[in-house]
Amino acid sequence: MRPLEGVRILDLTRVVSGPYCTMLLGDLGAEVIKVERPREGDDTRAFAPPFQGDQAAYFLSVNRNKKSITLDMKNERGKEVLWRLVDVSDVLVENFRPAAMERLGFGYEAVRARRPSMIYCSISDFGDTGPQKDRAGYDVIVQGEAGIMDLTGPRDGPPHKVGTSIADLVSGLTAAQGILAALYAAKIDGRGQRVHVSMYEAVAALLTFNASIYFATGNSPRRRGNEHATIVPYETFEVSDGWINIGVANDDLWRRFCAAAGMEGLRDDPRYASAPDRVRNRDTLVPLVQAVIKQRSRNDWLKRFDDSGVPCGAIRTVAEVCDGEILKARGMIAEMPHSSAGTVKGVKSVIHLSETALDTYSAPPRLGEHTREVLTKLLGYTSEDVLLLGREGVI
Repeated sequence: MRPLEGVRILDLTRVVSGPYCTMLLGDLGAEVIKVERPREGDDTRAFAPPFQGDQAAYFLSVNRNKKSITLDMKNERGKEVLWRLVDVSDVLVENFRPAAMERLGFGYEAVRARRPSMIYCSISDFGDTGPQKDRAGYDVIVQGEAGIMDLTGPRDGPPHKVGTSIADLVSGLTAAQGILAALYAAKIDGRGQRVHVSMYEAVAALLTFNASIYFATGNSPRRRGNEHATIVPYETFEVSDGWINIGVANDDLWRRFCAAAGMEGLRDDPRYASAPDRVRNRDTLVPLVQAVIKQRSRNDWLKRFDDSGVPCGAIRTVAEVCDGEILKARGMIAEMPHSSAGTVKGVKSVIHLSETALDTYSAPPRLGEHTREVLTKLLGYTSEDVLLLGREGVI
């Protein structure tokens, strides 16, 4: 039995941050009922190509372990259905713009008045208060506004976004954490509450030591490419057939590195003997290391450094990771049969519980795949009711 078995999530989210949040909860055993627009569905159903079968790969990536129903939430009959879903759910998750749920009649206060035990989670772009609460902010917008892009990219080049949708994903992850905390609190006092996560704040929180440097010095850190601000050498180096990362984070590792790289002459050089020395003399040290590292292959250096206890790693492609020995050996690839997309693969939940197996993975649903099931078996509608709702365009 998975930890959240018996918890029902009413999922009103779309795109990435909200669906990623509810997928994580589904992985933990919650029943997730995803409400989508009739005929169109979640925006990401159209984020293609590529397709897998007739399904957008983008949608498939964040929507496993869910049921899909279609519902026009602006229609009065649709609102009746939605209220009945509220009545039988434990958690509501939405990521509409601030005040949109209030305009629909399903804001937090309205839902709490009807169901005081409900955990109500909202994910917004810039928060539900403050001077920018009404701004729209997709992932790339938030990455720029919250400082991550200014730290990412080459030292003398333009800012770069992170290669994955980090603003969406960290917001979804944080929202799931908040929901779990609220569920735990509800076990103690029985009360529901609102959980709110702003994408902007979630990304700003990732600034960590960069923010600390600014608070301590008054100087805003700038882009350094793959360099580390306070550790040298701790960055990416080109080898004869690719790239590797090397992390020499203390003086003992420096001595090990010099021996493994055949650079013993630098080990006790007063310019580089201590960590602060290496930072101060970065501009002369790094070119020396670059010239040596480029002489050997990736696998040669990885073995040498691993054998010497020097932290190192390859720069691997997505294909190398997905087909690599680590995920396979750990049983981390879920294979989920889908009626029109064939076998859908994805990386399993990264949580490992010693007494509770997280081993149930169902393929992302087709649009409206579970509408009839939810309406009849969960909400008590008759088959005739369902036919009528369909004719009226409600579902």
